[in-house]
Amino acid sequence: MSDEIEDVDLGDLEKRMAGALNKLKHDFNSLRTGRASASMLDAIMVEAYGIPTPINQVATINVPEPRMVSVNVWDKTMVAVVDKAIRQSGLGLNPVMDGTTLRLPIPELNEERRRDLSKLAGQYSENARIAVRNVRRDGMDHLKKLKDSMGEDDQKLWHDEIQELTNEGIANIDKALENKQQEIMQV
Repeated sequence: MSDEIEDVDLGDLEKRMAGALNKLKHDFNSLRTGRASASMLDAIMVEAYGIPTPINQVATINVPEPRMVSVNVWDKTMVAVVDKAIRQSGLGLNPVMDGTTLRLPIPELNEERRRDLSKLAGQYSENARIAVRNVRRDGMDHLKKLKDSMGEDDQKLWHDEIQELTNEGIANIDKALENKQQEIMQV
């Protein structure tokens, strides 16, 4: 194998495609599925001392019961700000204040909300598929640049390797979406 062929870094392409899947899983964690999860609040930003800050940097988030999230705010002056951020997050949660602790009862999801969340999960997965295809395109562009320095057989071999990585990445995304949609639609 010549040195030029080593310029096609399959490990880097695979790592970037895995990053798209990890981002998708992180996005899925923020979807409310009827069960309490501390990660469902990860996307919420709070205006703390003039700076947008993730909620987990101003409070401790616990799940004491399967249908309850507890947010213990560290600074008394931040309780109202955290409460407002949770209400405006679009998660459909209504915090109950208890001193510096906010209790978030997780209501049962209705059928319409389940379908909406399922569609949103589909959008997240489509974004991940696009990211994987962009990585594939980068790999193919790099392969084209090396076209003059490698034979047709080697180029075909690398093309097939990159396509195989892409197919595997998209299959993993589809499987993650299917699992998440089953979880969302489960009553």
